[in-house]
Amino acid sequence: MAQALAHVLAHRASAHDLDLVALAMTGDRGAFGELVRRHASGVRALLRRMGADPATADDIAQDAFLTAYEEIAEFRGEGAFSAWVRRIAARLYLRRWRKEARQALALQEDAELGETSTGTPGPDIRLDLDEALKTLTPSERMCVSLCYGAGLSHAEAALALNTPLGTVKSHVKRGLDRLRARMVAQTADADEERTSHG
Repeated sequence: MAQALAHVLAHRASAHDLDLVALAMTGDRGAFGELVRRHASGVRALLRRMGADPATADDIAQDAFLTAYEEIAEFRGEGAFSAWVRRIAARLYLRRWRKEARQALALQEDAELGETSTGTPGPDIRLDLDEALKTLTPSERMCVSLCYGAGLSHAEAALALNTPLGTVKSHVKRGLDRLRARMVAQTADADEERTSHG
C-alpha cells in the first residue's frame, strides 16, 4: 500500500502540468495539489509585484487556486496552466484593488501622482524588481504588472481596469521608462563603486 502511494506521488511530481490538469478534471485533488505546489509561489510573487502585501497575496493566491479548481473544465490547454492561474489571480486582485481604491483614490490620486522617486539608490543596493516597482505611481505599477507579470495585452489590461487603452499604454511606457532609468543609475553607481575600489 505504501509502495503504491509512493509510486502515485512520484508520478504526480514528474507529470506535465497538462497531465495534472486532465487528472484534476476527473476529480483528482492530489493532482491539483501538485499544480498548487508548483505554481503558488509564482502567483504570490505576481500579486506582491502588483502591490499586494504578503498576507493579501497569500489570501488572493488561495482564492485564485480555489477558483481554478472550480473552473478547471474552462482551462483549454491553449497556454500554460501557470499563466492561466496568474490571470485569475490578477483579476481577483484587481477587483479587490478597485473596491479598496475607489474611496481612497479620489483623495490620494493628486498627491500620489505628484510624488516621484527622483533619488537613486546607493551602489550597495542591488536592483530588486519588487522595490523598483514600489517607486512607480500606483497606476503605472498596476499597468506594468498586468502587462508584464500577468501576461495581459494592453487591451486586456484596459478592459480589466476599465481605463482607456491609451491611458494604459501611457502608464506602461512611463513605468518601463522609470524602471529602465533606475536600472541604468544603479548599474552606473555600481560601476563607479567598483572603479573607486579597484
